[in-house]
Amino acid sequence: MATDLTIQVPNEPGALARVAAAVADAGVNLSAVTCDADGSVTDMHVLVKHPEAAKHALATAAVTVTGQREVVVVECEDRPGVLADLARQVAEAGVNIDLVYVATGTRVVFGSRDIEGLRRALGEVPAVA
Repeated sequence: MATDLTIQVPNEPGALARVAAAVADAGVNLSAVTCDADGSVTDMHVLVKHPEAAKHALATAAVTVTGQREVVVVECEDRPGVLADLARQVAEAGVNIDLVYVATGTRVVFGSRDIEGLRRALGEVPAVA
């Protein structure tokens, strides 16, 4: 079973590193992570297979878990139109989607208001489409 945990973290440098380290130290893999911060605190979603171990590790690191739910993870091709096709299937079934994020292969997407600082921090990694 795949589980999405919603956690609250401060919107500050190092917050993701602390979360990732706490979960990794517990031997739990983060299959995906997403957040969109606009204020001083953000809700971060993490996808895990072992939610109890992840929640324990996060509690030990003083990170608040505010939600937990089962999600469906679909293995699919990385090509244009796949998300549209899947979303259409769900819509045709009359199901409303209230959470979606993508985790494919070994790609990690980072965003920052300081994009130049981010590029420098990552060593001018070439863009991956």
